[in-house]
Amino acid sequence: MLRIAPSLLASDFADLKGQISMAERGGADFLHLDVMDGHFVPNITFGPPVISRLRPHTRLPFDTHLMIQNADAHIEEFRRAGADIITVHFEACPHLHRTVQRIHEVGARAGVCLNPATPTALLADILRDIDLVLIMSVNPGFGGQSFIPHALEKLREASALIRQIKPDVMLEVDGGIDAVTAPGVVEAGANVLVAGTNIFGAPDIPQAIRSLRAHGLRQKMA
Repeated sequence: MLRIAPSLLASDFADLKGQISMAERGGADFLHLDVMDGHFVPNITFGPPVISRLRPHTRLPFDTHLMIQNADAHIEEFRRAGADIITVHFEACPHLHRTVQRIHEVGARAGVCLNPATPTALLADILRDIDLVLIMSVNPGFGGQSFIPHALEKLREASALIRQIKPDVMLEVDGGIDAVTAPGVVEAGANVLVAGTNIFGAPDIPQAIRSLRAHGLRQKMA
């Protein structure tokens, strides 16, 4: 199953409710929420107060990507705000297994994200305990960046580990995803596509979601 997760980072923040409604009309599967703290990554975005205000306006799962230091201190707060999937960075969690356990304890699904320079092999010891792997195909912190081609090899490696260790783990990719890059990442094993600028920067948001899905599914049927 191929899932599309529009990233609200690229949406019109003056009309988040309307942007979410258009994503729903396009058949989005998740809403991807990029949380940045200005420390782990240079940018600052939004946190639990914004997420909690958005939660009543959609039934779509909130795929919450924590690009923050000390994620452990905030997991319960993000869950209360409405996060359904909470993804933390391998690079930011010195006690990753404990962090993942806490995510599950509060009732959310747990994801682990790898930056472009972090080896995929490091996932092996945590895969049995998580629900999602996120491979960054850009350096985290800003939207609108170009896809890093080496991410395809990382996706293939992660997909092979998932098949070997825990086949029901979702494999997500984030960064520079559009009609050009979607077929390659799906061929490499990704089954959740995060896209921001390509969707919310399009003149027709619902059609942009449908088009991205069609390009990915075309590859899956090839």
